[in-house]
Amino acid sequence: MKVPAAVLWDWDNTLVDGWAAIEAGLAATFRAFGMPVWNRAEVLANVRGSLRDTFPGMFGADWERARDIFYAEVTACHLAVVAPMPGAVAAVAAAARVAPQGVVSNKQGPLLRAEAAHLGWVARFGALVGAGDAAADKPDPAPMLMALEAMGLRPSPGIWYVGDTALDMQAARRAGFVAVLLGDAGHDGGVAAAAPDLQFSHGDDLAQALLSLAKA
Repeated sequence: MKVPAAVLWDWDNTLVDGWAAIEAGLAATFRAFGMPVWNRAEVLANVRGSLRDTFPGMFGADWERARDIFYAEVTACHLAVVAPMPGAVAAVAAAARVAPQGVVSNKQGPLLRAEAAHLGWVARFGALVGAGDAAADKPDPAPMLMALEAMGLRPSPGIWYVGDTALDMQAARRAGFVAVLLGDAGHDGGVAAAAPDLQFSHGDDLAQALLSLAKA
């Protein structure tokens, strides 16, 4: 395992737990459209792509009305519920000792940056790129490249992208980066389905690996 040239992170379920707001936003939207409301397990199993990539297929011609309902609910509550994932603080601190860091998320850009500011994490990252910031969203490489440009870096095979889903691993591979799975992807078919280059069961495990690289 080599020292990464940079570490790019996914956000939700990788660095933070903000699912309560996403669940509330979807519930409000589904109720407005007379659709069955997803429970937490269904939200975890189904939320992958960005809203602009998924809502047109879910709501058809009314997807923009659905978008507005969803974002109104999420905006009202997301800062009250967002919290670091277990081991995330240690992992980010360890990564800071070996490489520059950024975030590339399928959460809407303004929501992502508001959460980072709320947690006092903005200074930790050279870029915070969310859905809608680039010409396309994950798994397209465009937001990855936007983050690197903001960080003053060029793409290279030594860059790590750390996420929790198979879509994150696909995004890493499409960008030519090292695909790093955090957790067991139990909500997304498991480790074998995600097919990562590296896998760490917990943020603390990732932190220890990064600290070992820093010492080496």
